[in-house]
Amino acid sequence: HVQLVESGGGLVQPGGSLRLSCVGSDFSRYYMAWFREAPGKGREGVAFIDRGGATNYAWSVKDRFTISKDNANNALYLQMNSLKPEDTAMYYCAADELNHGLAWRGYTYWSQGTQVTVS
Repeated sequence: HVQLVESGGGLVQPGGSLRLSCVGSDFSRYYMAWFREAPGKGREGVAFIDRGGATNYAWSVKDRFTISKDNANNALYLQMNSLKPEDTAMYYCAADELNHGLAWRGYTYWSQGTQVTVS
């Protein structure tokens, strides 16, 4: 079992940057990802990182967002650059011992969520 605690959301102007952080324990055991959910839309996979550090991104954020993981400090990050109004959403980090990629349904552990507003 792992408890995920997220931080770093906020209000930013279009073109700006934010970095989300997610901390917990035993991160080396888990496949991890960032998801977002905007009002009226379903939960969307944003970025994924496997236990070896390989990454995958949704096409809508590719080349703007970067996911990274620090296993020594049990921290997951999402660096978001060139933010757009359509990036506005509640963002969550998630972890699981199995590889689910960007498909949210398989993840067992979730953070509380943090709001990102681009306006």
